[in-house]
Amino acid sequence: MQIYAHRGASADFPESTLAAYEAAILQGADGFECDIRLTKDAQIICFHDSNTKALTGIDLVIAKSDFQTLESKLKDKHSLLLFSQLLDLAIKHKKNLAIETKHPVPSGGLIEDLLHQLLESRVDAIKTSGINISIMSFSWLATQRNIKSGYEAVYLFAEKLMVNLNTAGVVGPSLQIIKNNPDFVAQQKGKGRRVFVWTVNDPADVIMCAKLGVDVIMSDNPAQARKALGYS
Repeated sequence: MQIYAHRGASADFPESTLAAYEAAILQGADGFECDIRLTKDAQIICFHDSNTKALTGIDLVIAKSDFQTLESKLKDKHSLLLFSQLLDLAIKHKKNLAIETKHPVPSGGLIEDLLHQLLESRVDAIKTSGINISIMSFSWLATQRNIKSGYEAVYLFAEKLMVNLNTAGVVGPSLQIIKNNPDFVAQQKGKGRRVFVWTVNDPADVIMCAKLGVDVIMSDNPAQARKALGYS
């Protein structure tokens, strides 16, 4: 089972920052998980919420703010990370990437279009590094766009019944679904699907996921997860 750093090593550093992802490397994460959004001027940034207020206390809507404005107003509260910077870091250090495109957004499917274009522009470096790229979304329509991209697509869901809508090769259930339905992983494996589970922090849950055959867990604390599994 592989351990991906959920928004970086976010238990120890501000989420979705360069510091969090650099820490994830030191903590031995197999890959990076990130959330991406488009700014008003179509820059792809790593940020979970649609608004910056909960994380920084400053009330800015990502989709209505250009990157320079966000960067200047948030510089004392949060260090913004362009997705292109994270991609460079992943390639350099050979870390897999699980990229979640956030929806709903005013720009619709533009986030997937621009992401696919960026990945295509770095395709040679990605292939040389040997890293695996997965593109995730809770949106069924976005998942269809990601399937067509040729990259591994992951359909995320928090309700078990949503798996019935899945057409992707990877399912991304919440941890609670796995805990409530111990046969779920085996059932999905029987259909030839990989299983990514979010967000797994408790050592007992890490061990449970490994025993059930989960392929990838997203964890805020990669070092703790590795320790739970006895990884050196």
